[in-house]
Amino acid sequence: MNNFLDTILTPFTYAVSWVLWAFHELFTIIGMNPDSGVTWTLSIIFLVLLIRTLLIPVFVKQIKSQRAMQALQPDLKKLQAKYKGKTDQMSRQAMVQEQQALFKKHKTNPLSSCLPLLIQMPFFFALFRVLNNASHASETNQSVGALSVENIRSFDSASIFGAPLSETFLGTFNSGNTNWAVVVVAVIMILAMIASQFFTQRQLMTKNMSAEALQGPFMQQQKMMLYILPLVFGIGGINFPIGVLIYWTATNLWTLGQQYWVIHNNPTPGSEAERELNARRAAKGLPPVGQKKTAEAEQPVIEQAKGQREQPQRKNRRKKK
Repeated sequence: MNNFLDTILTPFTYAVSWVLWAFHELFTIIGMNPDSGVTWTLSIIFLVLLIRTLLIPVFVKQIKSQRAMQALQPDLKKLQAKYKGKTDQMSRQAMVQEQQALFKKHKTNPLSSCLPLLIQMPFFFALFRVLNNASHASETNQSVGALSVENIRSFDSASIFGAPLSETFLGTFNSGNTNWAVVVVAVIMILAMIASQFFTQRQLMTKNMSAEALQGPFMQQQKMMLYILPLVFGIGGINFPIGVLIYWTATNLWTLGQQYWVIHNNPTPGSEAERELNARRAAKGLPPVGQKKTAEAEQPVIEQAKGQREQPQRKNRRKKK
């Protein structure tokens, strides 16, 4: 199993370590201390910015998929009512087939909303391997991915607010010589990671879902994710190196800001965010979002009608006697 995971993660490990090395070299060239924790922290943050920028098309696809899922909620409720109380295998199979046909019609599926998270996971695990193996590689004079032995030693000795970037909350307690700077920084980062994860999901649920979606089964999935995901990352965070906590917190903050921009400027039809947007547009004397396209579409028709020349009516010729 480990060999299988190594085979899958090796390309991602080299890609992540190379980008991390490139940003570290860039900051070093412009005059920053190569062994400083600030330099390595900025390298990790810019790694996040690069990955999330490349994932913008996937994020757009995720938004479209989420809106399609919300749009089909009335049809899903009708389907559930149709098969309510039917527990035989034939009915269950028919319901699944009709659900799949419905998803295919709307060109979406329940897993599409998790697509950016699934794509990020290999990079996350690759970075975890790089940072987690830094301390061991430093002792054995080994390189990790594209990072040389000198890079590994530099990272292993780098710290921020007295907390080494390669150290973990759990590791410092198990070492027998607890570094309280690691404990404090790790706790702050874990809380920031959990809070940003929670508010990102809550922002989506309270602002950018239509009334139908708020009453459908999709809402139940969102409620589960609202509490389960922060809990999972919070528990796992005690074994994450400080560098990984920085990476994941920066990722969550990017997601929160990106989602806020989309909800603020291009909300889901029928959502609370759309009503707020229309209120802002009304204050500026602009038409509601839904009427803007209609007015634009009707304008050429009106202009064409005005530009048409009125044809004179021909008088009936007198019949020859």
